[in-house]
Amino acid sequence: MTKLKKALKEYLSVRRAIGYKLLYDGSLLKEFVEFAEKEKAPYITLKLALKWATISKDTPPTAWARRLYAVRGFAKYQSATDPRTQIPPKELLPYRYHRNPPYIYTDTEISKLIGAAKKLRSPRGLRAATMSMIIGLLAVTGMRISETINLDNEDVDLEHGILTISGTKFNKSRLVPVHISTRDELRRYAHLRDKICPKPKSTSFFISGRGTRFTAYMARYWFVALSQQIGLRNPGDNHGPRLHDFRHRFTIKTMLGWYRSGINVEQNIMTLVTYLGHSTVNNTYWYISAVPELLRLAAQRLEKKGELTQCLLNIHSPHCWSHSS
Repeated sequence: MTKLKKALKEYLSVRRAIGYKLLYDGSLLKEFVEFAEKEKAPYITLKLALKWATISKDTPPTAWARRLYAVRGFAKYQSATDPRTQIPPKELLPYRYHRNPPYIYTDTEISKLIGAAKKLRSPRGLRAATMSMIIGLLAVTGMRISETINLDNEDVDLEHGILTISGTKFNKSRLVPVHISTRDELRRYAHLRDKICPKPKSTSFFISGRGTRFTAYMARYWFVALSQQIGLRNPGDNHGPRLHDFRHRFTIKTMLGWYRSGINVEQNIMTLVTYLGHSTVNNTYWYISAVPELLRLAAQRLEKKGELTQCLLNIHSPHCWSHSS
């Protein structure tokens, strides 16, 4: 194993140990190290990093910048043990993260999605029940799709209506209480699931007709099909409302409800942060700047306190917002 390959292994281990998954960056950096070995480069240089980042002339400059961004983090780590390492400056192929604006589903759209999901066909009839339950659960809890499909039977307390979320984006476990109506729906799904597949191959709460864990790929595939069926997407359209937008809707609907009811959002925000499993409160406050009505309501509340100017400065300050959700 070369020094760079060993260093990369250590770098990824350290970053992942503190909560970063680095799935995409890890893949990019493995390509970079393989490229460095072919170039017989014993350490990272600006010339090497730039050559690798721009090696494909068919990709847009933003993709080049994203590749260089991955190398920059690795180079910073490597420079601590190898002073010959050159760290690509931010000004070299500058990259800016653009967060997609949230799509807010209407109650009608959610009802149509669940209704269409209940009509999905499959050899054993479980696909319809699984997809409709997943969509409903995402809508009423704001969970991530990865958290939902990773639920095992032992994580779902059907007596008290509490979900145990573990192995999350930031390696934090949390408890998610659900409404009694949601608990009853989960019970009905579990009963039907066990009737259709009494001896599943997986301990997963959500399973396929083969008894295996229902995967995020399956959920996204069928969600796109359902979205096209009810008119949320055009046929063949790769862009449109996503499963993750249920999480956006949950957060925004909760905060709007608080503001409209006169509830002090600042005093209660940590409850929402904990419920959602956000890493910092900034990730939750991002929604205020992303949704015009939330920004207006927040401004009206703060204006009464004489804090409007400072709030706007904080909202537009570049260091305030994290890119995670």
